[in-house]
Amino acid sequence: MKTANIMKAVCVAGLAATCVWSLAACTSADASNSATGGVAATVNGAEVAEDDVTAMIESIRGQMGAEAEEAWGQWLADNSMTPISVREEMIDSFAQQELVKQGAKEKGIAVEGSEVDAIITGTKAQFDNDDEKWQAALKQAGYTEEKYREMVENQLMQKKFSESFASNEEPSQEDLLQYSQMYASAYDGAKRSSHILFETGDDATAQSVLDQINAGQLGFADAAKQYSKDGSADKGGDVGWDKMSQFVPEYTEALNGLQKDQVSGLVTSKYGIHIIKCTDVFTAPKEKGEDGTETVKITSIDQLPTEFLDTIKASLKQQKQTEAFQAWLAEYQEKADIKINEMPANLPYAVDMSKYQAATSTDNSGTGATAGGAGNATEGSQGGADNAAPAEQGGNASGEQPAGGSHSQQPAEAA
Repeated sequence: MKTANIMKAVCVAGLAATCVWSLAACTSADASNSATGGVAATVNGAEVAEDDVTAMIESIRGQMGAEAEEAWGQWLADNSMTPISVREEMIDSFAQQELVKQGAKEKGIAVEGSEVDAIITGTKAQFDNDDEKWQAALKQAGYTEEKYREMVENQLMQKKFSESFASNEEPSQEDLLQYSQMYASAYDGAKRSSHILFETGDDATAQSVLDQINAGQLGFADAAKQYSKDGSADKGGDVGWDKMSQFVPEYTEALNGLQKDQVSGLVTSKYGIHIIKCTDVFTAPKEKGEDGTETVKITSIDQLPTEFLDTIKASLKQQKQTEAFQAWLAEYQEKADIKINEMPANLPYAVDMSKYQAATSTDNSGTGATAGGAGNATEGSQGGADNAAPAEQGGNASGEQPAGGSHSQQPAEAA
C-alpha cells in the first residue's frame, strides 16, 4: 500500500502537513481561481473532489514557502516527485480517510454533534470568543465554518475508529523487560519533584513557608496542600518525574541543582513563585564490562519505578493498536474499489518538471520519496491528509500541560 510521501517529506522538513484543531498554526492557499468542480477519484463509489486535493497540495506549498513556481518545481525535483505523483499520493491520503469513515460506519462508530461543538468551542476560546476574530482566523486558514466543522468531525471519527483496535491484553513479561532496558537508559538520572506555587508578588508568604519548612516546623506536603495555588496541591505538590514532563526553564534549572530530599530557595517563573523539593532520583542499574565501561542492565521490571512501567505498558498497547489498525487499513484498501481519474490540465501545482533537476548535493534520505514519484512504501498513515492525531479536548493554545489540574498556573509544559 502506498503512503503519502509528500507528507513524510514535509514532516522531515519540520513542517506540519495539515491542520488539526488549532487554526492559529494553519495556512491554506486559495485554489478557487483554478476550481475544476471535478472528481479526482472514487472510493467504493464515494467521490474525492479534485478541488479538495488541489487545495491541500496548495496548502502544503504555502506552509513550505514554495508558492513560487520555481521554488515548488525545485522542491519536487529535489525530492524525486512530480505533480502527477503528488496528486496520486494526496488522493491516496483522501482515500484512506474515506475508508476509515466507511469502516467506522460498519462498526457503528459515530460522532455526536455535541462532541464537535465542544472542540469548536474550545478553539473559539483561543480567539477570545470574538466572532470577528474567529471568522478572520477561519478565512486565513482557508476554511468555512462548515468545512472546519466537517474536518473536526472526521478527525474525531478517525480517533474513535483507531481506538476501536485497542486490546485489553497485557504486554508479555518478555516485552516489558526488553522495553524496560531501553526506557531505563532514557530515564537514567531522572528526578521526581514536588512544588509549592505562590502567586507572583507573594514573596513574604513564600519566604515564611520556606523558613518553616527548613526549620522542620512544617512538612513539605502539608505546606503544599495548605498554600500551593497549583492543581498538584492535593497530591502534596507532586508533579512527577522530570523526564516524563517538560518543565519551565526556571523550574528545571532549580531541580537540576537538587539532590534527593533537598529543598530549593524561592524560584520565580511566569507562573509565580515556586518552592521545589526533589523527592526521588532514578539511577539505572549498570554493569561494568571487561573494558571498564558501564552499560545499563535491567534484569527485572521491578527495578523501574511504577510510573515508568505504566508508560512502557501504555506504549506497548499503543503499538499493538497501531499495528492492528494498519493491518486493517492495508487489507481494506486492497479490497476497495478505488478509481483515479485523469489529471486535469492547468492545475496550479502542475509545473513543467523538464525545467528542474535535483541538486546533486541534496540528501533525500528519510523523506520517503522514491524516484518516479508515486511512492510504494508498504506502510500506511492513518487518515492521510488529516493524519495528525486529534488533540484531546481541553488542551490550550500554548500546548502547556497542567500539573495536577490547574489550567492557570503550572510548572510543567507539554513535552
